[in-house]
Amino acid sequence: MSHINIDGEQNVEVSRKIPCEKSIEEQLNIMIAYTNAYKTHLHNDKAHRELACLKVIYPRLFRSIEPDDRIAGRLDFLPIGFGSVTSLGGVGHYCVFHKLRAFKAQLQTEQDKAIVDQLYDFWQDHDVKTIYCQDILNDTTTGRFIDCTYPFMATARLSGMMLNYEKLVNLGLPGLFAEIQKQEANDFIDASIGALHLLEDVIDDQIEKVKQSKVKDQKRMINDLIYIKDHKPKTFHQALQLFWLYALCAGCINYGRLDIVLGPFLQQDLDNGTITWQEAYEDMHSLWTLIENRRTTVNGRIIVGGKGRKNVKACDTFTRLCLEVCRNTRYVEPQFTLRFDKNTPQDILDMAYDCIADGATYPTLYNDEINVPAVAFAMRLDETIAEQYVPFGCGEYVIQAKSVGTPNTLLNLLKILQISMNQGIDPMDHTYKAGPLALKPIHELKTFDAFYDQYKKLLDYYFDLSIEAQVHSYTIMNQEVSFLFPSILMDDCIQRRKALLDGGVEILGGTNETYGNINTSDALYAIKTLVYDQKKYTIDQLNEAALHNFEGEESLRKELVNLPKYGNDIKDVDEMANDLYEYVAKGIRNRGIQAGLGYYLIVISNNQTNTDWGHQTAASLDGRKAGVYMNPANNPQGGAAKSGPTAVLNSLSLFDAKYHGGSVQNIKFTPKMMHKDADKIKALWRTYFKKGGCQLMVTVVDHGTLEDAQTHPEKYPDLIVRVAGYSAIFVNLGKDVQDELLSRTLYESF
Repeated sequence: MSHINIDGEQNVEVSRKIPCEKSIEEQLNIMIAYTNAYKTHLHNDKAHRELACLKVIYPRLFRSIEPDDRIAGRLDFLPIGFGSVTSLGGVGHYCVFHKLRAFKAQLQTEQDKAIVDQLYDFWQDHDVKTIYCQDILNDTTTGRFIDCTYPFMATARLSGMMLNYEKLVNLGLPGLFAEIQKQEANDFIDASIGALHLLEDVIDDQIEKVKQSKVKDQKRMINDLIYIKDHKPKTFHQALQLFWLYALCAGCINYGRLDIVLGPFLQQDLDNGTITWQEAYEDMHSLWTLIENRRTTVNGRIIVGGKGRKNVKACDTFTRLCLEVCRNTRYVEPQFTLRFDKNTPQDILDMAYDCIADGATYPTLYNDEINVPAVAFAMRLDETIAEQYVPFGCGEYVIQAKSVGTPNTLLNLLKILQISMNQGIDPMDHTYKAGPLALKPIHELKTFDAFYDQYKKLLDYYFDLSIEAQVHSYTIMNQEVSFLFPSILMDDCIQRRKALLDGGVEILGGTNETYGNINTSDALYAIKTLVYDQKKYTIDQLNEAALHNFEGEESLRKELVNLPKYGNDIKDVDEMANDLYEYVAKGIRNRGIQAGLGYYLIVISNNQTNTDWGHQTAASLDGRKAGVYMNPANNPQGGAAKSGPTAVLNSLSLFDAKYHGGSVQNIKFTPKMMHKDADKIKALWRTYFKKGGCQLMVTVVDHGTLEDAQTHPEKYPDLIVRVAGYSAIFVNLGKDVQDELLSRTLYESF
């Protein structure tokens, strides 16, 4: 067995997966065949080993076509296979060990169970993520994602890939073959050609599956599949079909600026009468459903709008189509995202508002007037390139087709503060977690600056750990796999004749997720105010109260809770939050530059990790008790924002976007307010974005609805809420996450 814990949850999974279509016996046979292919090619070049393994699962893992599908392509996933992200299996050659154990429990014979045990033992040494974890994880400072007993978590994944689908649909498979074949041969080039031939096999398989299906538009689907195998697409439906099958084979779960990719085809077909608006709507609705059925929880990004689009008219036509689909579907995925700028047509902005007001939770709104120059600075790029930024997952940025920037590192700023206050001991489990640092007792820190400097010293140590872990994740992934399908559609890989992590991708970056930011800044403000400014308490008195979870110190806790908090547009409090933000953001960014990455930036987002990590974080001096959820992303702790929506948005707009790689702002309004005060809310949002707001996510829900949904979940099977960087069905969330959502202020009036 491995010396680290590999057998546990490795991803936040909220959406309920659609069960595999294959029988238990067939699933086992596929996993055996995959493992045998890996063993056979164990000592071969990684690209050829990858291709051999892909040939086992493609097209075999593709599911049947369903009657309402208008494009072909549904895919199963097994506990062993190949992927890019933990949402759909794992990274590279993967084994999801706890799912393999669950699979074993379904087997009937001892012989089959013994085979699974052999698979389990083999992949302990060859699963890419496990290889990485063996190098990086330890018993004190660094845990795997998601082991929240640690102040720092590290993982290996490649979720932030937004491929050049525009190139795909404009060249088609024949054009891609021609581009690759003109390069001087090497293992990567040869395997890339093999990957495209494998895609041809997938298309042939989909043709047969459509023939066996009961779809209404069978003839069109078959003819278009036949056509795209040998020609570049000429219609909207053909381009949509080719894009989708490639995305499935590439393992990509975020789709990028599809208005640029598909808008010109849509506009052309509408103009010449090849397709009606209703037919286009039904095609896009089918794509929406296929993305939803992948159930990746925090992904599925479709992005439209904003700067850097050539055929703006066609792109806007596609945007309007997507907004119509979004309003009517109310799915958790795709994470439909609208980038906007000063030139965005008013009717598109109005359609977006109506979607949100009606409770769709989408589109998420991204302000290009702020984000484009901010990304240019943060990633050290020309603004023309920065115009192609795209958010993925929980809100991290990459440059479409040019950069990789997955967040493979996560920091709990609040837990690190507590460790710095207790001479390196985590008060939650009494373990020393300060590495080689010698930290002073806090009573020796006579000024707030001295106290803050000791905290920063420990932060610096964890910043160093994080950049080492981020860089090493790419080293290990590149050591084991080439990511053939993604590499083919990432700019420069083919011309450089190198896989994307092997020097092929133009910009290799990364992001670090930070948690507890606002709990920490509010705690720092409380310490500065009560200990160093007012001298009302000693630092030891405050710390002892927190160590005992405020038992017998309710009056002190009440005083801490009632101190000014971030989210109320209070200058001193917001300045403390900004000071901490800039220290962390600049520290991470500078280490990325020093390490030779194109960029390494913090991302202020969360899935439900703010809740999970809160369970393993001791009481804090903002008044939060031990085990309670931490603040979500860039937002106030639940219940702290008491001065109305204008105040909270003023606080949210304070952080300078040029230092981060994505930030999440959530806010809740009642439907009555969204409709009755629509003009006021639109004016509020305009002011927020003008002041520097980079992003906004909105939940619209009636007062009392969430509480009732907790008690009577059967009445609310489709109630969607924003968690942070993603939406979820409320009743599918754990009660602790539901409680955190309930704690957030719901605005009913100005």
